[in-house]
Amino acid sequence: MLTMNKSIVLIICMITIVIITSCKEEKTSVPPQEISKEDIQTDLVKVPESWVTERVTKAKNRLQGSPAGTIVWNAMEAHGGLTNWYSKGPIAFHFDYKPLDGSTRRNTYQTVDMWRNTARHQHYDDRSQEFGWDGSQAWTKTTDSTAFKYNLRFWALTPYYFLAQPFVLDGEGVILEQLEDKNFKDKIYNVIKVSFAEGTGDAPDDYYVLYFGKEDHTLGVIRYIVSYPGYFEKGKHLPEKFMEIQGTTTIDGIIVSKGYHTHWLLEDETPGEHITTITVDSISFQPKTKKEYLEAPQEATILRGLK
Repeated sequence: MLTMNKSIVLIICMITIVIITSCKEEKTSVPPQEISKEDIQTDLVKVPESWVTERVTKAKNRLQGSPAGTIVWNAMEAHGGLTNWYSKGPIAFHFDYKPLDGSTRRNTYQTVDMWRNTARHQHYDDRSQEFGWDGSQAWTKTTDSTAFKYNLRFWALTPYYFLAQPFVLDGEGVILEQLEDKNFKDKIYNVIKVSFAEGTGDAPDDYYVLYFGKEDHTLGVIRYIVSYPGYFEKGKHLPEKFMEIQGTTTIDGIIVSKGYHTHWLLEDETPGEHITTITVDSISFQPKTKKEYLEAPQEATILRGLK
């Protein structure tokens, strides 16, 4: 009987230990947290989907608050959508700017991060000759001092601002004004003037006048001035130019231009002398681009100032 009682006590003790141990484990164990893929640090330029959603929602609300902004929003939608645009990662393209008067040709392959406005260019004939913009400063990495005979800070993002219309109009500091409709080549266009708040970019005195099809909402004409302070004193600029889009192509659902003919603008706001031909090709989105590719290389020369 005594042996049986000892056995019962022993069993009870063992059960108690198990229960106590289980309780301790319950109190100290922490269930694993779900980790979103967007919370994982990445070395890629492409941004998380939640960032895109937030930015596009803000842009839509702001743009649809005015008639001019609504026209621009409709144009973004017609060109493939702002969400689609920002979800692709950086855009790469070949941009060949050929003045017809024999002045400096600007012919580069380039990759641009549209989220952070950084860029890297490579010379068409020798891709080891490079320059870029890292978001705060221009840089160059060349072995041939004559490879780029133009202002690299100014040109680093200029081609992109043509190709990326109307998507580049989603940001702060953009002022939109609806002008009278225009008839160009038997097509009616909504006309939007784009100017910039003081302190926006290097050249806040720049402006664009954009023609969007009244029916199809797509971009047909870009009028613009150049007031870059590295070229002009405050308040001065080149005469206005008239840039007609020369066909479009669709890349992953995004409609972009394949080229442009640039003319001087006449007093009646029609195109005059044809002065520049621009071709754009090899267009693609590069979602696997790493952040370091759009940073200034360690061996690069940093370009100071606006000139």
